[in-house]
Amino acid sequence: MHDFILRELKNCDIKNELKQVGFDKSYIHKAVEKFDYKNIKIYSLTPAQANILKQTAISVGADCATHREVITGKIETSNCILGASKSQIKKIAEKLKFQPFKLKELGELLLKENNSEHKVKLVGILNITENSFSDGGLYNDFEKAKEHLLQMINDGADIIDIGAESTKPYSSPISDKKQLEKLLPIIDFAKDKTKISIDTRSSIVAEECLKAGANIINDVSGFDYDHKMADVIAKYNIPIIIQHSKGTPENMQDSPQYNDLMEDIYLNLKQKIELAHSKGIENIIIDPGIGFGKSQKDNFEIIKRIEEFQSLNCPIMLGISRKSLLGMQNETNDIKDIYTLAINSIAIEHRVDYLRVHNVLLHRKLITLLENFKK
Repeated sequence: MHDFILRELKNCDIKNELKQVGFDKSYIHKAVEKFDYKNIKIYSLTPAQANILKQTAISVGADCATHREVITGKIETSNCILGASKSQIKKIAEKLKFQPFKLKELGELLLKENNSEHKVKLVGILNITENSFSDGGLYNDFEKAKEHLLQMINDGADIIDIGAESTKPYSSPISDKKQLEKLLPIIDFAKDKTKISIDTRSSIVAEECLKAGANIINDVSGFDYDHKMADVIAKYNIPIIIQHSKGTPENMQDSPQYNDLMEDIYLNLKQKIELAHSKGIENIIIDPGIGFGKSQKDNFEIIKRIEEFQSLNCPIMLGISRKSLLGMQNETNDIKDIYTLAINSIAIEHRVDYLRVHNVLLHRKLITLLENFKK
């Protein structure tokens, strides 16, 4: 008799591990789904819906946690946590197609979430401002802005995000007129060279930039600053980046507090997505808003659990580049870029769709390097 040896497999290539144990090669592509486990929180199900979901999960060897009073019907709704492998989720979704109480729709959502592919895109930051937190004044000159924009395109940026108003903590708003004086010339220069995102909270600025050739609007206030923004986005039928912010730049870092950090941000973004959908806006990117009304601890919790936002069924953008969560305000941008890269490597593994960065070249090299792990 020999001693048993156990090793937990984490973040591994399970397909390769199955090959190594001699698993049947013809069935590996199916077996992989049995070893990919998910915990999905589902909100506000009726007792009938929750009971059916739980029994359906149990029928395929999975489980679903519900409120203890679901069985008695003494509560109106219950949040649920469905725990299952990818393979089991497919089976649950198929069974839900034949269930009442709109559970067919829930099954379709589960299938959609279960079949997502991932390829990260880089959003290069071009601040044409005097007071941005890391590069204020560096590209305020038109010629320098053009040079830097071309460099980021050459370095591999998929999108260039251009802003003429700093929204760093305790900054003040910039007038629409001043923003447009800086933005319109650079849009005219760049519009045939790359996809352009405009970082603005103003619907007036957004509309004029879209007329000039911009492709995307990045509203860090998520429609809160200017309630006409959603109408402009709907009018031009273009993508919108909806970011979560708690407060405004003038006050957002004054001891921000949450009842439940992830749930508060999730439900806030869900509400804004529903507002966008009500206006006919479908092309939505969400951003949890690192540094916008969050403590350092909050920021790291968001990054660690960023995949939870995938259930909102929108691509996710993350912007941590050179921000204060790094804890190195007095370091050079070169040093900040190295630590940004380290954290963003984790974000890529957590399936973030867009990374908003200052140093495009470093991140393009990282993405190319990480491709080796998928081969």
